[in-house]
Amino acid sequence: MGTVIAFVVGCGLGVLFVLFFVHQERKQLKDGQNKLHLDKASVEELRQELFLKEQELRRTVERTLGRAVAYEELQNENTILKRDLQNIDVTLHKLQLDKERQDERQGELDQHIRELGSRYLGDNVKWIGGSLTPNNFVKCKGRLAKVIERCRGITFEISKDEESQFFSDLKTEYEKVVRAALEREEQARIKAQIREEQKLEREIERELQQVERERAAIQAALDKAREEARDEHAEEVERLKERLAEAEARAERAKSRAQMTKSGHVYVISNIGSFGETVYKIGMTRRLEPNDRVKELGDASVPFPFDVHMMISSDDAPKLEHALHRAFHRHRVNRVNMRKEFFRVPLTDILGVVTKEFGQVDYVADAEALEYRQSQVVSDEDEEFIEELFAEESDEDDEPETDEVAT
Repeated sequence: MGTVIAFVVGCGLGVLFVLFFVHQERKQLKDGQNKLHLDKASVEELRQELFLKEQELRRTVERTLGRAVAYEELQNENTILKRDLQNIDVTLHKLQLDKERQDERQGELDQHIRELGSRYLGDNVKWIGGSLTPNNFVKCKGRLAKVIERCRGITFEISKDEESQFFSDLKTEYEKVVRAALEREEQARIKAQIREEQKLEREIERELQQVERERAAIQAALDKAREEARDEHAEEVERLKERLAEAEARAERAKSRAQMTKSGHVYVISNIGSFGETVYKIGMTRRLEPNDRVKELGDASVPFPFDVHMMISSDDAPKLEHALHRAFHRHRVNRVNMRKEFFRVPLTDILGVVTKEFGQVDYVADAEALEYRQSQVVSDEDEEFIEELFAEESDEDDEPETDEVAT
């Protein structure tokens, strides 16, 4: 409606301006006539020109007035505009209410997301902490990072400080798990040590019994030899005396070994066919025959037997083994399970630590790896022959035994 009013007022002002302009033109013409004293023809011509301009101005005024809107039409237009404004106001009010309801709903959704995100995060953090073992810290850390990423993906905000705290708590929990595992391993080690010592005591007892039997037999033979032929068999007597001394020395060594619980052998072995070059197992055994332990390690768990590079007899074998493990800790093949005693390190480095901690030792620089090297050069024909031979032997072993029937 304001636009229409402005339009009408503009038209009126236009008309007034035109009339004023015509009036000014007439006044100027009259003044010109008086001042210039034009002749009648010139005046008539000017009048004619003025008439034409007047006619043109009238037509312009008529066209302008013809464009004016009737009052009724303006009133109708005003009514329509009022109705439209009311409709717009109602629409705006409805949109405002819809926006408020939408904001309220969004707030409820955000609250629901926060609750679900908090529950999801808490459950996963608890589950990840509960699934920690001494060997899966990196895996659990990756799981926690993925959980945090998923939470952020559903607009559940987790600040950098909270994220750092989660990882710090995971490390703390892992330290507890490792300490508990080390305690269990220490208990297991103590139990294994007790079993090993008991086994060693049984071996020493058997050796002592055997030595005692040998000593008794030698002593009996020596006494008999002395009684039967005094000086005639001096060499035989001396030989028996030497054997008796050796038996008594063995008995003393066995007794001394039984009293030294820390004594044992530290071994350095390799298995090129199974683990490749420069990979060595550094372990310890308290057995009287340490090579038995090496044979056990190479029985069925690996495809080839181990080669011995060092077999060090020490009064404090656990100390020497621990020093070697500590020196090559960063060279472990398995970096998450500390009970795996395999290290990827040159043999010369191992020799250097052994020399520093223990002293000079004998060692074998190059691994024989006999079965592995033979396997590399065996021909397909020979391999087929060997396989058939083993198959035949296996079939013969599987044949049932039959009792002979008496005739």
